[in-house]
Amino acid sequence: MNQTLKKEIALLSCFFVFLGLQARQHEKLLVRIMCYNVENFFDCVDDSTTNDNEFLTTGQRVWNFSKYEKKQANIAKVITAIGGWDAPALVGLCEVESERCLLDLTHHSGLKNLRYKYLHHESPDPRGIDVALLYQPQLFKPIHDEAIRIRYPESPGSRTRDLLFASGILPTGDTLHVFICHFPSRLGGEKESEGKRRFVASVVRARVDSLFAANAKANIVIMGDFNDYPTNASMSEGLQAQPLSDSIATGKLYNLMYKLHAEGKGSNKHLGEWGALDQIIVSGNLLNPKSTVSTRQENAHFFDADFLLENDTNYMGKQPFRTYAGMKYQGGFSDHLPVYVDVMIQ
Repeated sequence: MNQTLKKEIALLSCFFVFLGLQARQHEKLLVRIMCYNVENFFDCVDDSTTNDNEFLTTGQRVWNFSKYEKKQANIAKVITAIGGWDAPALVGLCEVESERCLLDLTHHSGLKNLRYKYLHHESPDPRGIDVALLYQPQLFKPIHDEAIRIRYPESPGSRTRDLLFASGILPTGDTLHVFICHFPSRLGGEKESEGKRRFVASVVRARVDSLFAANAKANIVIMGDFNDYPTNASMSEGLQAQPLSDSIATGKLYNLMYKLHAEGKGSNKHLGEWGALDQIIVSGNLLNPKSTVSTRQENAHFFDADFLLENDTNYMGKQPFRTYAGMKYQGGFSDHLPVYVDVMIQ
């Protein structure tokens, strides 16, 4: 082979290597973010500081290690099913009793080979249930996390679950701020408990305003079980989470579940009606297709796989397949369906 031909082959090889590098630089990586109220993920250990008696071997539900392992396996099944070929990058969880639950879930269930790490803080909730965040460390590198404690002005002695706030670095170098929320329940009546949810929403909004003050293009995801619908005051006024429109602005929040809720879809079924108690809310910059991190309305979903549902004998159709039907153990999943959104990073 003469020298001229050798040089031409070498140049051609370099050219194709360059094209490959350019293509990889423009590749988009799809990451999935999900949130799931797993409904009473309790371990079997008595915590003397909380009222977890209902979920002990001696409790009225006769909770035991076998049922705990089944619950753990069910949660892992949901997460892997949502992930498909790739594990979700971030998994927000509501109603987790302890770090022990998270350790067993990530190390001794079907998730054990996915190498999830987690963020969690024990909250002062009377029953001991908390929120948590599982994350894939190659996709989200935490640089800050904290529990946001809720103290009601009119009742400073009341105890409720914390919020979880975390900031992390994505593969693009962008920072993503994540809130995992489980707002106060409607126990005692929707109207009677509304003020508490509005107050918690105002706490989240104050944190969001601080992030926007530092950077109007902050990438923010707020997700969880809000025990209110997108149209309720806590969400539309307290959190100021808007439905998507033709005009998206930085420095504002948009509720990806608003449209789905209006279409009669949801994560929870109450008196025969589906509704979006579980929601994902994002900042305006994440809805800008030119951003290095972005999503859109069509990327948000409720996960309603057949195995998560059972027949609704009272109101027809389907309903979430729960661990317990009343006090009867049936080995199901949760009274909530998970929510998820696909995010493109490039």
